[in-house]
Amino acid sequence: MYPDYLEKILNAQVYDVAAETPLDLAPGLSARTGNTVLIKREDMQPVFSFKLRGAYNKIAGLSPERLKRGVICASAGNHAQGVALAAAKIGCRAVIVMPTTTPAIKIDAVRGRGGEVVLAGDSYDEAYAHAVELEKSER
Repeated sequence: MYPDYLEKILNAQVYDVAAETPLDLAPGLSARTGNTVLIKREDMQPVFSFKLRGAYNKIAGLSPERLKRGVICASAGNHAQGVALAAAKIGCRAVIVMPTTTPAIKIDAVRGRGGEVVLAGDSYDEAYAHAVELEKSER
């Protein structure tokens, strides 16, 4: 039996933080493809990306015991902002490991949403490896 994805989407715990954004017609793409092409305006979310939805839904589904421990992730940008905002809304600690090459505007946005930023490595892969080590050390 396959899950009812429409039901899962409609019941996802995201609308505490996410806006219900419109679909806008993309006339150029519609004309080129011969179809009606609509674009979901996720750039209108508080973190300017759809990534808030997944972060919030995941964190909202954690047990109280796990929430007490907080969350750790690695990200180079929009996902980090989604995790920080979701954790702040739910009231748990969020440590976000970002590469040292991350632009200051992204780092400031994560901190502004309550995330604790740790800069490590020159790439996402190096930041991720550091996040895994942090998680192991904080068990």
